[in-house]
Amino acid sequence: MARALILIGGTIMGSGLLYLQAAQRLGLQPIALSADPTRYDHFAAKEVESIRVDTDDLDALIRECSRLRATYGIAGITGAADSFCAIASKLCRHFDLPGPNPGAIEQCLDKYTQRQLLAASGVPMPAYRLAANAAEVKDSAVEIGLPVIVKPAVGHSSVGVRLCCTADEVVEHTIHLLGGKHLSRSSPRILVEEFAQGPYYTAEIMGNEVVAIGTGGFGPPPHFVCREFTFPALLSDHEHERIVDVSLSCLRALDLGWGPTNIEFRWTKRGPVVIEVNPRLAGTPFPQLVRLAYGVDLITEHIKLIIGDKCDLRRRHSHIAAARHLIADRNGTLDWIDGHSQAAAVSGVAEVKFYVEPKTPIVRKGDYRDCMGHVIAASSSLPRTEAILQRAVDLIGWSITPFPIT
Repeated sequence: MARALILIGGTIMGSGLLYLQAAQRLGLQPIALSADPTRYDHFAAKEVESIRVDTDDLDALIRECSRLRATYGIAGITGAADSFCAIASKLCRHFDLPGPNPGAIEQCLDKYTQRQLLAASGVPMPAYRLAANAAEVKDSAVEIGLPVIVKPAVGHSSVGVRLCCTADEVVEHTIHLLGGKHLSRSSPRILVEEFAQGPYYTAEIMGNEVVAIGTGGFGPPPHFVCREFTFPALLSDHEHERIVDVSLSCLRALDLGWGPTNIEFRWTKRGPVVIEVNPRLAGTPFPQLVRLAYGVDLITEHIKLIIGDKCDLRRRHSHIAAARHLIADRNGTLDWIDGHSQAAAVSGVAEVKFYVEPKTPIVRKGDYRDCMGHVIAASSSLPRTEAILQRAVDLIGWSITPFPIT
């Protein structure tokens, strides 16, 4: 009987396909369960079985997995994105498979609960308040002091996250959140946070081991659109130790420590403060960057844990890897995007990927959905990697025709 890895849900521009390809390399049959398989990048992948099922319905998922067990030996179950991590962990518990604590995953995905648990353990964080309406958000912003970050208490990928520098901006963004799809209609919850200013760092963790620390940059405020990332971050021994120590404190405070965790920081006057803890691997391009920088394939090693094997986090080499996102510069219809083959041919370029096709409507949201693709490069030095990346990006172009004015 073939052994299967089941991936719950998927990632549109993320790591779902990488998980399924890694499963194939390990001799597993990859099976994707999602509400709409056609949305995800693994839908047309070779020898990947995609099944339509309501991924919010635990009972439906249990029934589907039970049906699959008549054909396959289910070696493991996981989810690559925030919205599927908790339910995947519940399935692992139901079928007595290796996996994280479902309760720990759920409380971590609620950013307010996460903040409370971290604060109780003395983990350095920005000041924060929870609000349920415009008046509470405005009062919270006054208490904390402008500028503030206003965002949904549950969410991912900077969706609905905005830097507000004035009281009017706070009100405007709160109205936007309350009137959109970012919040639960029955119990709207908004997090108001101090704006932690300083360099951005990210720690990639497997189990209780900090495998890699990277750095990144974002587009102009008030949004937080990821533009570029580099692994490893250039840190002193003291700075590296501080980030590792705070990372391990987060794991203890949140009862994490099984499988992958991604922690985002800002280095402020107080040192590293925690912006967010994610109970999963960071999405594309982070796994690729860690593999290029150190020779550690976090996705493969995660799957090994999922199926009950021992993972190997030993570094094979030490390179500098960097990625640049291709960001839409206006709203409109994408006429063309070109230069893929030329950029990919540049020596040192590891990957060039476009997420969009010509004639796609481009509507910027101020989050990950503004990214039209990425370029990844690696070499033995930071200046060389940056030069390779820039040369490749310069070979890529696109044209967006603005929407007609109505």
